[in-house]
Amino acid sequence: MHFHHHGYVSGDPRVQPAAGVGVNRPEQLPDEVDVLIVGTGPAGMLTAAQLSQFPGITTRIVERRPGRLEIGQADGIQARSVETFQAFGFAERIIAEAYRITEMAFWKPDPQNPANIVRAARTLDDPHGISEFPHLIVNQARVLDYFAEVMANAPTRMTPDYGYEFRALQVGDGEYPVAVTLVHTSGADEGRERVVRAKYVVGADGARSKVRDSIGCTMAGDQANHAWGVMDVLANTDFPDIRLKCAIQSHDGGSILLIPREGGHLFRMYVDLGEVAADDRGAVRKTSIEQIIAKANAIVHPYKVDVRNVAWHSVYEVGHRLTDRFDDVRPEELGTRTPRVFITGDACHTHSAKAGQGMNVSMQDGFNIGWKLGHVLEGRSPETLLSTYSAERHVIAKNLIDFDKEWSTLMAKKPEEFASPSELEDFYVSTAEFPAGFMTQYVPSMLIGEPAHQELAAGFTIGKRFKSAPAVRVCDTNPLQLGHQASADGRWRIYVFADGAAPGQQSPTADLAEWLATAPDSPLAATPSGADPDAWFDVKVIYQQDHTNIDINTVPAVFKPQVGPFKLTYLEKVYGTIPASDIFELRGIDRGGVMVVVRPDQYVANVLPLTATAELAAFFAPILAAGKPVPAT
Repeated sequence: MHFHHHGYVSGDPRVQPAAGVGVNRPEQLPDEVDVLIVGTGPAGMLTAAQLSQFPGITTRIVERRPGRLEIGQADGIQARSVETFQAFGFAERIIAEAYRITEMAFWKPDPQNPANIVRAARTLDDPHGISEFPHLIVNQARVLDYFAEVMANAPTRMTPDYGYEFRALQVGDGEYPVAVTLVHTSGADEGRERVVRAKYVVGADGARSKVRDSIGCTMAGDQANHAWGVMDVLANTDFPDIRLKCAIQSHDGGSILLIPREGGHLFRMYVDLGEVAADDRGAVRKTSIEQIIAKANAIVHPYKVDVRNVAWHSVYEVGHRLTDRFDDVRPEELGTRTPRVFITGDACHTHSAKAGQGMNVSMQDGFNIGWKLGHVLEGRSPETLLSTYSAERHVIAKNLIDFDKEWSTLMAKKPEEFASPSELEDFYVSTAEFPAGFMTQYVPSMLIGEPAHQELAAGFTIGKRFKSAPAVRVCDTNPLQLGHQASADGRWRIYVFADGAAPGQQSPTADLAEWLATAPDSPLAATPSGADPDAWFDVKVIYQQDHTNIDINTVPAVFKPQVGPFKLTYLEKVYGTIPASDIFELRGIDRGGVMVVVRPDQYVANVLPLTATAELAAFFAPILAAGKPVPAT
């Protein structure tokens, strides 16, 4: 954590000094805002948390409820999301309170007595070691609480505006072209309408999104044909794996997905209620909690589940639906204008809950659009950047729905319908990387380079998230995960993996450092006057030597920027290798030296040799071509 560079900090360093629009921030929702976010679900809150790091941007997030969410439907936190929480500064705390999934058990009918179930297999949750972060279970409401804390502690001092329901919007002209009609849902003004004008609107208002309807997006896909009862309960039971994630199949075709919850006692059961008749007309949704409990007991026979308290329950039908686009630019308008309204999360894509993907993919929607809005509104990037949101995230949502169709179909199968006895667990193990969130790969665009030099850093796949690896920070000799040092502050990262020469020697690394610091076409040259040298670009160097063989005084100045009003030399961007776990070997990095460029949302944008300064300049030229003045905040 970086602080004291503006003077001694005696309090909580997570509370950043108020700045920009955070100074004397009005409590009441203003009539004009830069970004209006509708809905305080995971996608909306992450978008708000990201934008809260931009002091010059007025962002407000509205919610129809009168206060914070107390119990949320989603609870599965994949490893990619925990990586994201690390960037926002609360991974360690949420890990401490969450339930951690390390194995999954598979229960099936006993071949000797099919009326009973027996444990047929156990599998590791992350059999391939794809992440150093765990797979967690924690209430969605707590995730939102942590993002709310990030917002409140940010320079903008952002807090949700509760008690406003979205009614409609119209996109017109002017500096604030989106006119949003809201209605008060509580308090003295309940029922009164008001209009807020915004430069941009983000709809994070769920599966029944009115923002989606207002921009003419249509949902298409499979109709629901299978129902599940879901319940969060406190119970006594003799089922031995009640604190393990389990897939349970009974002899009559009924099945359960069991998810232990945080705290040591609470658990969730998704209970198979069977096929839904075409003329059901929603009748299955009237299934009582008593019926769900009875069905669960029938499936787990000979064991019993004695429910003592029901925290929450619901009945839902599995359907897989996707919008045609994620913004307000219709197909016939492509290339003629840039979007003003965006939709995220369940407003764009709906699917079953059993793969644990809804909240996770929704948050990545928010991460994607959040930094892009920040860069455009601050003048760092042109408005064309915003068109990449729908282009990138629509493909990811389509892949998610295809995966979830296969998984939910397998979960609903009868035991005798499987091609082999181990088909379900084999699918779970073989596809582990997808639900963990690590199969997302963006294709070449203005933000993703062509893989012309991919072989120079085989472990940092262009378009995929930056996969962390260990290195030693030279100044304090701390062994650290390199990727964990990148916070969600809206900055691009340039990781310079040095050639074999030691610091102070003439080398490609030294030449690159000089170019980065002085060349007019260096991306660092776009940093506004008066800002810290690393305000827009966080440049780190990783030498091939171990830390004991690196003289930090000989390291080029671009890797040791002077920051804050006192121009203090910042030494924490210089790293050496750990001989026993050499990052160059772990990630297949060419010993001749490599630049790895990483986006603000942690995805690898380009891989280039150290000498490819012209290619680096050409890559950033369209991204930094804002064409308007930049505030020096």
